[in-house]
Amino acid sequence: MQARRELLTWQDVDKLIDHLLPQFEAEFDAMVMITRGGIIPGGMLAEAIGLTHILTAAVDFPAQMEMEKTKLMAWPQFIQFPEDSLVRGRKTLVIDDVWGSGRTITSVKNRVSVAGGFPYTCVLHFNPYRNLFSTTKPDYYAAVTDVHIVYPWEINRGPDMVLLGEG
Repeated sequence: MQARRELLTWQDVDKLIDHLLPQFEAEFDAMVMITRGGIIPGGMLAEAIGLTHILTAAVDFPAQMEMEKTKLMAWPQFIQFPEDSLVRGRKTLVIDDVWGSGRTITSVKNRVSVAGGFPYTCVLHFNPYRNLFSTTKPDYYAAVTDVHIVYPWEINRGPDMVLLGEG
């Protein structure tokens, strides 16, 4: 059975960004965009709120064994992360496109906190049905979903390429 997909347009993404902006209760001193999914929404949000202290984090969860449950329990490997001094004492918006299982963004949030920053999580889409963290959810999210979201920057590109117009 193939997962249901929802293809978004750039206008859909603009509406999601517009939905996020009034939710922000505080001004942020920094942003950590999670690669790759958080780069485009992070850039759009940074431009909208005038934030210039923008950083990136890349996280991998290496598969330890073949069993699916074991893969979910793997420790994160930070391929890239800002130096602690760049987030220390800063209200930091941690941004990704989707909160599915929540592992990636939670790992980055915890790492920002350990570095002395004050992290707030933000995603375009929150999938509570895949969330591994029971009652924990993003601080800010634009929409709730239970489908595989395909963003306009993913169409006709990359390994999960979606072709439009083919039935």
